Amino acid sequence: MFDALLILIAAVFALAGFVKGVIGLGLPTVAMGLLAVAMPPAQALAIVIVPAIVTNIWQTFVGGYLRDVVRRLWPLMLATAIGIRAGAGLMTGPYAHYATILLGLLLVIYALLGLSQARFHVSPAHEKWVGGVVGLITGVVAAATGVQVIPSMPFMQAIGLEKDELVQALGVFFTTATLAQAFNLTQAGLLSAATALPGGVAMVTAFAGMFIGQMVRARMDAAQFRRWFLVAMGLLGVYLAGATLVSA
Repeated sequence: MFDALLILIAAVFALAGFVKGVIGLGLPTVAMGLLAVAMPPAQALAIVIVPAIVTNIWQTFVGGYLRDVVRRLWPLMLATAIGIRAGAGLMTGPYAHYATILLGLLLVIYALLGLSQARFHVSPAHEKWVGGVVGLITGVVAAATGVQVIPSMPFMQAIGLEKDELVQALGVFFTTATLAQAFNLTQAGLLSAATALPGGVAMVTAFAGMFIGQMVRARMDAAQFRRWFLVAMGLLGVYLAGATLVSA
């Protein structure tokens, strides 16, 4: 049974890494969504956390925009960390059952926003306070579900970050948020030596998937791949939310 779990983890992270290699993001979202089919979100996040931290730290230092990114996004990052700490226990407390439903709904929202190509705009004069509000909401949502892209991703697009700057900004932001979540998991006793082997398998297969995805990216239509990826995430979200509601 444990071997079967390791095979599942390897397959999930190979796919999640492949997605990240092709479109530059999506590893935690894909991994959380797929693992939640077989385990509670808190257990899934404990496996996701180490590969997410390592891949995001790597992404943080690729590019020359780090200083500008921190200058513009520090309210978002600080508020997200506060929100995650304030939401400690949401994934493991008495309302943990609803985390899978919320995760499913978030995947659907994430897919719909991506497929609609909706664009928002936040003026520079309002970046700081809007970033703080968005960060708090993102932090609480992340504490409950392990997913950090709503509403932080639309906000980072709305402030006009260029493509390469956005990629580095995602690395910086997700590193900050994931470290805060790691602190919550450690306090809850979920991040321990028992997660070392699954985490190691996840990290190796994630990097293998990323390497393959980066090679494939040069030979395929990344935009078309992203559309099918979003459709799949939306359907997975519907399944997670619906199956959990039916079994409740």
